[in-house]
Amino acid sequence: MNFRTGLGYDVHRLTEGRKLIMGGVNIPYEKGLLGHSDADVLVHAIMDALLGACKLGDIGRHFPDTDPQYKDISSITLLKHVGTLLGKNGYRVINIDSIIVAQQPKMKAHIPQMEKNIANALGIPLEDINVKATTEEELGFTGSGEGIAAKAVCLVERIN
Repeated sequence: MNFRTGLGYDVHRLTEGRKLIMGGVNIPYEKGLLGHSDADVLVHAIMDALLGACKLGDIGRHFPDTDPQYKDISSITLLKHVGTLLGKNGYRVINIDSIIVAQQPKMKAHIPQMEKNIANALGIPLEDINVKATTEEELGFTGSGEGIAAKAVCLVERIN
């Protein structure tokens, strides 16, 4: 068996006039994340972890923020593409563990739907996805409410 791990990280600034999308869920909040796509930091971190584990670059390589076709695109749509890319390159996802770092809003009530969205996008069992959330006790840019960050780690297996 050939197992590989990947690590992903993403951060976006909070701003007015944008929806807050996290794990494909529209979370009611007065601000959203600034970015070229929907700026879903959780899904971006997961995609980078998966691409890195398979030595396929990063999301900037596959979905450049200079390309107008990705303007305001759903990150869940991009995650589906990453899942297909992994399969074409002979990999399958074993599991993903992730964490959202945000002072506000609280994420707990939305996590089950985030996990379902991610599992569905990748075509893997729900039990293989874990999403957590934490604050930074009002420290740093996430603690002050300037932005939201996410980290993800994954395990993939080479299947051919």
